[in-house]
Amino acid sequence: MPLNFIFRQPKNELEKGGRTPVAATSDDMELAKQCPNCGKHIPLSELWDHHNACECGYHFRMSARQRIGFICDPGTYVPMYEDMRSHDIINFPGYEKKLANMETSSHENEAVLCGTAKIGGHLCALFVMESYFMMGSMGTVVGEKITRLFEHATAHNLPVVGYTVSGGARMQEGTLSLMQMAKTSGAVKRHSDAGNFYLTVLTDPTTGGVTASFAMEGDIILAEPGATVGFAGARVIEQTVRRKLPQGFQKSEFLLDHGFVDAIVFRKDQRRVISALLAIHEKGAAEE
Repeated sequence: MPLNFIFRQPKNELEKGGRTPVAATSDDMELAKQCPNCGKHIPLSELWDHHNACECGYHFRMSARQRIGFICDPGTYVPMYEDMRSHDIINFPGYEKKLANMETSSHENEAVLCGTAKIGGHLCALFVMESYFMMGSMGTVVGEKITRLFEHATAHNLPVVGYTVSGGARMQEGTLSLMQMAKTSGAVKRHSDAGNFYLTVLTDPTTGGVTASFAMEGDIILAEPGATVGFAGARVIEQTVRRKLPQGFQKSEFLLDHGFVDAIVFRKDQRRVISALLAIHEKGAAEE
């Protein structure tokens, strides 16, 4: 299979500014959102039909379950570790209330969903981070779920596909949240040493400790257009190095130009691209 069929470069370059939540507005008979990139008012039904992406190339954020719905073969996703949820392990003020509020607003009990699924007929282990639960922050439960998923994939010789979105380590769990960087990275390494394939898709935003660990450890790293990817924030870096950063710094297009990601893939193409990559890296494919 030719690689130019798998990787097609985006035709549109998104604006270089940061991404902000866009509220829905009433447009006569149907709610609509205005695209921050081109200004078009998009009816929500049309937006959902196009996986929360505008025709100009701007990608709105979407929930983890929406991603699972469009990327997996129908009826093949089998969830794992659903009962695992965070608790206030260091008596951080207001954390238990925050967790309860997040469960109510996001309809999830943690910031990552894990399971097995088929994508284009190829069985894989899958994790999808949830931006609507504390901006996908990584605490002990997120780290444990991802570690267990990699251990399951290693034991069953499965590839892992991971969608990342995160503001970084969860400050309400202190140093314990930072320890998840090493724990998840160890699981990724053992999975790799067993000869298994790992693919990551970086979505907006992927930052902090998640970027410094499993998000950037994939054998192939894809990204969505216009996604912010980095460790520290741009303002922190500018204040530290005392110089102005290049335009578009930490955007996925900038990372592609500088070799940190392998390709930028529009959401509408992701299922096809991921399926093709899973086929190429399927164990035994090289001998066939």
